[in-house]
Parts: sequence; structure tokens; C-alpha cells
Amino acid sequence: MVQDFEQYSAWRQDVAMALEKYQGWVTAAELTDAATEQRIARALARLADDRLSVAFVAEFSRGKSELINAIFFADYGQRILPSAAGRTTMCPTELMYDPAFPPCIRLLPIETRASNLSTSDYRDDPAAWTVLPLALDAGEEMHETFKQVSMTKHVKVEEAKRYGLFDETDPDVAATLDDNGMIEISLWRHAIINFPHPLLKQGLVILDTPGLNAIGTEPELTLNLIPNAHAVLFILAAETGVTKSDIEVWRTHIGAGAGRIVVMNKIDAMWDELKTEDENDAEIERQQTTVAHMLALEPRQVFPVSAQKALVGKINGDMALLEKSRLGALEAALFNELIPAKQDIIRKQLSDDLNAVVGTQQATIGARIRDIVEQLQELKSLRGKNQGVIAHMMRRVEVEKKEFDGSLFKLQGTRAVFARLSTELYTTLGMDIVHKEIAAVREAMAASRFVTTGIRGPVKHFFDQARANLDVSNRKISEISEMMEMMYRKFAAEHGLSLAVPMTLSLDKYRKEIDAIEEVYVKQFGTTTLLITSRDAVIERFFDSIASRVRRSYRAANADVEAWLKVIMSPLEAQIRQHKDQLKHRLASIQRIHDATDSLETKIESFEASQFALEKVKARLNDLAGNVDAAMRRTTAQAFEAAA
Repeated sequence: MVQDFEQYSAWRQDVAMALEKYQGWVTAAELTDAATEQRIARALARLADDRLSVAFVAEFSRGKSELINAIFFADYGQRILPSAAGRTTMCPTELMYDPAFPPCIRLLPIETRASNLSTSDYRDDPAAWTVLPLALDAGEEMHETFKQVSMTKHVKVEEAKRYGLFDETDPDVAATLDDNGMIEISLWRHAIINFPHPLLKQGLVILDTPGLNAIGTEPELTLNLIPNAHAVLFILAAETGVTKSDIEVWRTHIGAGAGRIVVMNKIDAMWDELKTEDENDAEIERQQTTVAHMLALEPRQVFPVSAQKALVGKINGDMALLEKSRLGALEAALFNELIPAKQDIIRKQLSDDLNAVVGTQQATIGARIRDIVEQLQELKSLRGKNQGVIAHMMRRVEVEKKEFDGSLFKLQGTRAVFARLSTELYTTLGMDIVHKEIAAVREAMAASRFVTTGIRGPVKHFFDQARANLDVSNRKISEISEMMEMMYRKFAAEHGLSLAVPMTLSLDKYRKEIDAIEEVYVKQFGTTTLLITSRDAVIERFFDSIASRVRRSYRAANADVEAWLKVIMSPLEAQIRQHKDQLKHRLASIQRIHDATDSLETKIESFEASQFALEKVKARLNDLAGNVDAAMRRTTAQAFEAAA
């Protein structure tokens, strides 16, 4: 597994190096503009920050933590996550590595659930987290620190209600009260373990969820962490198979699809010593078939394993026990699907960016070559001509320059319209309108007595308004794009400029994000659920996470629009500057020849040398772009071999 990730990292580094070399060369050759720089920077950032996230989802006591230990941390020689009978992970726990932090556990207090902020809102607030250092050279001490994820405390029902952790209509929750009327809750809301394990250093992020019931009470899991995971392992117990709660969570929050894997854990409980090995295998296969049928899957999509025996086998070097645990088949399926799928996504995104960048730069070089060819033809036509003809050509270039200056004056009017449309765009996309809509829903919640009538309407209006604002903003973007495209075509036609269609932008992906958020909300709180769920228990917490997700979507949309508005004119402006320089140089060249201060043949030779140099630049650009493309097309193994 470490080698798989090392190969993937080597591939990313290989592509990044080729892209950086390309970037440095085109910058030195003065072939970049703001749009090109933005695309290259975005591609490099995508390669540098690329992470692979794997979420483990199950009811408690299904062996999630033990499976994580067996798959990822057996080489460490001990359990990293606490694993024992009963509930060992009480809060959502992320394992990752960020070199900006020392090895530590960051813990978000459960009391933060009383606020209107989601877990994501707290990520950039260091003061909100309790930080415990990890003693990497003291295994027992570190293991004790890891136990924080299983810590609990007893609180009064009123306090648990404030945190959305007690629903009096749920008989199962009411049965958990102790003799003093207190309820046990997690000490922490969220944990982030920053651990310098080789896999985590390579960009792996592991999410350990604290049981199926937490998916409903911690909306961050439902709205963000689980849906955005590149792989989700849904873990069942081999003996119990698929329970009613398993079915509900599978259908509502996970479901079949790319990166979804079902694990039937604890098959060692089915190893009956009074039966033959073939009989035990047949029993496991029957349970595998039953599980697959209930989840509407093929049996090959369900992986029977024994995480505990696999961990023991790996630590003790017992290959027979490891093979019997069947963990190898699960690991192969996970990494054979996870890494290539992620690589394909990155490759396609980079390919789109590279094609756009190279196309723009080839057009720029083409325009420069064409200008030189035109000037060469003009100069060669002066051979044997008298001073009067040369003076006429000077006047013709001066007229052309005046016409071009007139076009630039008209461009100022386009700039004024552009500024007005940009301002109008932010009236429907700006963050102020999002904050206003969020505040309106919260006011409706505070004023409502009945969940079904007081909450559904405002939340539905919130989603409808969010979509409507994005639709209006999209139309305004289209209006700006059409205006700029018209201006591009006008300059290209009137002055022979080589201009590609300006960079496009769409907010459709953010509209789809809003749709996905609403879909989760509807699944979580359909009409029946709203009738039986306490308003103070979960719904307000859920809306806090909804608001946070929508805010993030709008911030990202605003950032895209701001960047787009900055660069949409840059290719036109670059071509205008180049054309102005070309006209000036043409006029100066003819003037010098007219004044006999420069030899005509010397000037022709100079332009021919410039043309030859530009052809070499064009060839080098294609070579460097080809190197980036070749790096992207390599397999991870090939990139790793090349790096070695």
C-alpha cells in the first residue's frame, strides 16, 4: 500500500515538475498573460494539495477501528486507534498529516454544538480546539492520547438537548438515562489526528465515524465528509448480516456507486472448529450472497474479512493467518479502484487546463510570426522602390495606426459596460444576500411552534432562492461573455488579430452542489421524520451545517467569478499591446529606410532571423507541452521507476 501511494505521489511530482518547467520557460519567453498564469497556478495547486479520503461507516462494535488498524497501520507494530468491545470511537475522527502542525490530536469540544457553526466553520479557528501533542517515541503514552476519541461525560438532559444529542421521542435514547437522569455523551465533537505515517504523508485521509446514529446527529458527516470521500467502506458484522438500521443508512447516505465497498467483518466468528474448512467457507459465502442481495449488489462487491486476525497476522508475520483473514482481496479492491480513479480525475482536469493554455500560447506565437511575415513582405516589396513609394507606405501605416487607436477608444465604452455588469453580478452572488437568507430561516425557526409548518417552508425557500440567485448570476455571466466575445471577434476581423474565444465560466457545478445538499436534507427530514423528530434535537443543527455548506459554495463561486473577471480581458489586452508595438515598429522601420539611416537588406535579414527564432520558440513550446502530456499519461509505476 505504501508503494501504491508512493507511486501515485511520484506521478503527481513528475507531472508537477514538467508543468513547472513549462511555466518557467513560457514566462521567460513572455508568452503568458493573467489567464494563462491563473490556469497554470490552479493546475499546480491541484497537484500539490491532492488528497485521497477514505471513510469507514458502520454501527458500533462492527470493527471499524480494527479494520483501519489492519489496513493502514499494521506496519507500525501496534494499534493506532483504540479497539475493544463496545464503543471505542465516540466522535468523528480524521487521521491525516499536515506538516504545518506538529504531531498532535486536535479536539473540538462538544459544547460547540450549541452554536450556529458547523465543524467546518471551526477548522480555521485555532482557539476553538484543544491540542494534545503526540509522543511518537513513546508508544504506550501515544496510545493513551489516542483514547481521547473514546472519552465521554454525563450531562443533564437539558444540556444534551441544546447540543442536539437527546430526542425525547426516541425510546432508545430515553432508555440510556442513568439513575440520576443523566445521559452519556461524547466529550468531543470532532477529532483530527495529525500523524506522520507514510501513507498519511502521501495524502491519505482516513475518516472513522462513531456509529450509524452519529450520522444523523452530526450533519457534517452527512453533508460533507462522507459524500466527499473518494471511497466509503460500509462495514457489517458477518454473523448479524444486514440490520434494519444498516439498510436505512445504506439507502439514505451511501448507496451503490463508484468507490462504495461493503465489508462483512468478523468472519472469524464463523470459523467453526467442528466443521471442515470447506464447510466454513460455504457458510461465509452464503452470508455474503444474502448481504449482497439485501443491498442490491453483486456478491463480488461484498468482501468477507477478519480485521482482527489480519492485524495479528501482519504484526506477528503469520502469513497463513493473514491469508485466512481475506484482507488482501479487500485491500486490492480498495487501492485498485481508489488510486486509478483519482488519477483519472486529476489527469482529465489537467489535460483540459493544458489544452487551453497551449492553445492560447500557440495563438500568441502564431500572431507574432504572422506580424513578422507581413513586415517581411512589406520590406521586400520596397526593393527597388523610390522615396515616394516608401513615403506612401509610411502614410498608409499611420492611417492604420489611427484606425486602431479609434478602436481602442471604443473599447473604453465596452470597459464601462463591463464594470456595470460586473457590479450587477455581485448583487445576486454576493455573500450579503446568502447571510440574509440564512438569518431569515433562523428567525423562522425561533418563531415556529410546529416543526412541520414552521421549518419546511423557510428551508425550501432558502434552497429555491439559492438556486435562483445562481441562475440569475449565470445569465449575467453569459451576458458578459457574449459582449466580450463580440468585442474579440470585432478586433480580430478589423485588425487581423489572432484571438481565441474568451475564457468561459459557468456556475452550474455550484447549483448542483445546492441540489445535492437539498437532496440530503430531504432524505434526512422527509415529512414522516419531521412529524416525529424534536425541533430542538437535530433539525437546527442540521440547518447550521446546511448554511455552512451553502456559504462555502457561494464563497467558491465568488472566488471563481472574481478570478474570471480579472482575466477575461487579458488575452485581448495582450494582443492589443502586441499589435500596437507591431504597428509602431513597422512605422519606425519604414521611416529609417526612408531616411536612409538603415539598410533595407539588413532590416530584411533581421526580420528573417526573428522569424527563424520564433519558429524555434514554437517548436520548443510544443516539446514542453508534449512533456507535460507524456508525464500525465504515464502510469504511477512508470513515474515511480523514472523517479528512482
